[in-house]
Amino acid sequence: MQVRKAGKYSCKNYKHITMEHADLVADMVRVERLTTQERLHLARHRRLQQLKVWRQREKEWLRHQTRHTSNKRHIYFSDSVMLLEAAARNDIDEVRRLLKKGVNPDSTNEDGLTALHQCCIDDNEEMMKLLVEFGANVNAEDSEKWTPLHAAATCGHLHLVRYLIARGANLLAVNADGNMPYDICEDEKTLDCIEGEMARRGVTQELIDETRASTEVQMLKDLQKIVTMGGDLEYKDHQGATPLHIASANGYLRVVEYLLDQHISTDIEDNDKWQPVHAAACWGHLEVLELLVQNGADLNARNKHDETPADICEDPEIRERIVELKTEQESKRLREAQGRRVRRSQSINTRTQSVRRTSIRDKVLTTKKDAQEEARLRLQAQQTYVSIPTPNLPQTENSTNTQDMVNNETDSSTLTPAVRKGPEGKDNDSFLHEDVDKDSVVPVSSISNSDLGTSDFQRFTGNTSEIIGDNHSEKSCCTVM
Repeated sequence: MQVRKAGKYSCKNYKHITMEHADLVADMVRVERLTTQERLHLARHRRLQQLKVWRQREKEWLRHQTRHTSNKRHIYFSDSVMLLEAAARNDIDEVRRLLKKGVNPDSTNEDGLTALHQCCIDDNEEMMKLLVEFGANVNAEDSEKWTPLHAAATCGHLHLVRYLIARGANLLAVNADGNMPYDICEDEKTLDCIEGEMARRGVTQELIDETRASTEVQMLKDLQKIVTMGGDLEYKDHQGATPLHIASANGYLRVVEYLLDQHISTDIEDNDKWQPVHAAACWGHLEVLELLVQNGADLNARNKHDETPADICEDPEIRERIVELKTEQESKRLREAQGRRVRRSQSINTRTQSVRRTSIRDKVLTTKKDAQEEARLRLQAQQTYVSIPTPNLPQTENSTNTQDMVNNETDSSTLTPAVRKGPEGKDNDSFLHEDVDKDSVVPVSSISNSDLGTSDFQRFTGNTSEIIGDNHSEKSCCTVM
């Protein structure tokens, strides 16, 4: 088929397409309230309208096309594309011609759909029988692993379901969402037909569960084999997806657990910067998502379109749960950060206290008090030593020598008073001035040798129990002699 060129009718077609799109957008609110069967019926009706418009445009193109020279190049479509297009247009003659020509009846489009899938969607039994007659595979799978029986069952086409079952369609075929044909069938009669056939074939619930898990089990075995051979569990496919991405997208909980036990990174990204947590959120696998979060997956991670897992999740309940998990995750991080700060603060305080138990000011005050007390005790000892009573002995040479020794010691103590060195960081001069209490301490230098040697020197004697020299005062404990 040749490619149509833009002509004077192209604007008309564009206007029609634009109006149709606007009508679809305006009708979206009403469509959302329809049941599944009503939506399918509406979709088929609009598909027939599209085909009708397409045929009309084909006629207009044929009527307005001009003849070209034989040497001008033309563009042709492949036979497989022409088969799919003819099947979509319900052109049985064209399909038969192509099949007789040898075109593969299982030819697919970019989504993996075959002509048989299209027949089940369009409820075209005659076209289906023609394709099966030429060897079409009744168990062909598209990119989402849907078989023609899945399509016929979800659309509620009972006669097509019966025909496919009679031709050997797999009743336990599992699609990418883990659903079998009976799982997605809402028409009661069609569902009774499928379940009745399953009962006649002896299908049990145990067999159903094993079949559902077969792909997951096989993937788990393959990964275990890779580990045994020392392979890399983070290898990427052409889209950059790792086994953890694939398991998360399909909800393979056991595979995810195994990979996490092997310490696989949860923040690895594919070509679109999707992390496994994005895949789990997009396809609504809550258990997998929670498991990833428990193992450190970041719910604030963004893909190349700046979307978080919550942004791409279409299920409102799962999205709400993601928000809760995100809040819990942020609270946990905050508590951990506060805990680290508290531990660090306690460590610093302990070290400070071990190095410096008191402040510098307290140290200075303590040193000054010690110095003052020491100076007071020194002067008191000197005064006590000077005031020791001397018996009235004759002045002999020995007494004279003794008095000279006392005088010499007094002179030496007077001339060379003890000097206390100030603490570090304090001038010695200023420290000496602060050491001595001016009100209570008498400088030693004020006591001269002449004072010590004169007869006017007053000595104290006596005790509190007797009075000497003064009979009039009973309050005195001693007297001056």
